[in-house]
Amino acid sequence: MKNTERFKLRFAEEKDTGLILSLIKELAAYEKMSEYVTATEEILRESIFARKAAEVLIAEYDGIPIGYAMYFYNFSTFIGKPGLYLEDLYIKPEFRGNGFGKITLAYLAELAVKRDCWGMEWTCLDWNEPSIQFYESIGAIHWSGWRIYRLKGEALHKLAIS
Repeated sequence: MKNTERFKLRFAEEKDTGLILSLIKELAAYEKMSEYVTATEEILRESIFARKAAEVLIAEYDGIPIGYAMYFYNFSTFIGKPGLYLEDLYIKPEFRGNGFGKITLAYLAELAVKRDCWGMEWTCLDWNEPSIQFYESIGAIHWSGWRIYRLKGEALHKLAIS
């Protein structure tokens, strides 16, 4: 077990853009989705730091980056409040099992409470059994009956001009 006192979370800065892209590519490889990564440092710099479309936490162990969490805010019309949407949570494989993912989620939960969010949500690949078990162990529930839909690329443009 790694010493959790040597684990630290910090908000990403613009100078971390290359690191963020590198960690995104590691996550994509783990999820067997590398071919879908089209982000570049320029795109991330513009989206995260100029447009502020998302926020990023960098996870470090002894000052060495070992993961990240990227999140943004959605909105619940039924509740009338924003929610914290966790887009990515990634801890390098050699650092998993030390409680760092849970510490990161707890930090995000505290942030959601401080920012008066109704709650947090995220998605998980249906084959990722270790993550599913972990999420359920902390009290997260799977909302069955809901499907995620995406409109992008040619279909998005086709609808936009219709």
